[in-house]
Amino acid sequence: MVKDSVHKFCIAPMMQYTDMHDRYLLRLISKKVFLYTEMIATGSLIYGKCFNQLDFNKEEHPVGVQLGGSDIKDLIECSKKCEQYGYDEINLNVGCPSDRVQKGKFGACLMLEPELVKDCLGNMKNSVHIPISIKCRLGVDDNESYEFLHNFISIVKESGISIFIIHARNGILKGLSPRQNRNIPPLKYDYVYKLKKDFPGLEIIINGGIKSIEECHNHLSKVDGVMLGRSAYENPFILKNVESEIFGLEPQDISKKEILNQYLDYVERKLSEGHDLGRMMKHLFGLSRGDKYAKSFRIKILEVIKKNSLKDHKKDLEDLLVY
Repeated sequence: MVKDSVHKFCIAPMMQYTDMHDRYLLRLISKKVFLYTEMIATGSLIYGKCFNQLDFNKEEHPVGVQLGGSDIKDLIECSKKCEQYGYDEINLNVGCPSDRVQKGKFGACLMLEPELVKDCLGNMKNSVHIPISIKCRLGVDDNESYEFLHNFISIVKESGISIFIIHARNGILKGLSPRQNRNIPPLKYDYVYKLKKDFPGLEIIINGGIKSIEECHNHLSKVDGVMLGRSAYENPFILKNVESEIFGLEPQDISKKEILNQYLDYVERKLSEGHDLGRMMKHLFGLSRGDKYAKSFRIKILEVIKKNSLKDHKKDLEDLLVY
């Protein structure tokens, strides 16, 4: 295993979810988890000049940026820009199965072109001083054998990168939506475990269907790191015990109410900078997960968004959280 890996516990990049505000909320709950941005297409930075997508809070470190693209020149330019912004790592998306991504020739379809992926990653690595990583699937469509995955990794690792995040499902490019691709293709954790045995020098992080800290312990006995996605977004307070349970540190002595008030203070600061209230407040929906008044808490958030009034309801929100 890779000793003291910073990727021991990661939060997956999720479109429409892991924006800078959600990452700030998650960082309030855990100081150790490794965070990632939503996928950012290289074209939106180079041709759309949408550099606001790279914005992040200094409190988010360690945080990596995920890029989507396959044009080597564009990836080099964007990698340099990301390093200038201060990110700790750059991740290349070779796992997204959406139609839009396929048309742009990036995401999961690139698993069919391992030589191109190797060249992309190698050039990215040579253009910056921060680590470069990849997030991929086990395979695509009918290419579902372990041999296909092994061959892909064998070629790609020649780029010189060593951090591989593996979503333990195949990507189905035709016939399934991105949402269905997160659930329907069967999980094959054993493929990822075997990768670690076959490539012991690589840092292997497992992703897909992980829902609890208990499950993480089992995976961490076989790979270097775990990555949670929807389960952490839908129940962010699951991260409260990461410090003690995963990293062996002192338990976090913090309550949901403290998290709420710190985050709402942040929201008020960001409102003064022109950020959208609804976008920031939606990340709080899961904070009351499992609580007695969870439904009322979510309804109150919707009321805050609808009335565009936070100050009048801060105490109401706090009272609806159990602890």
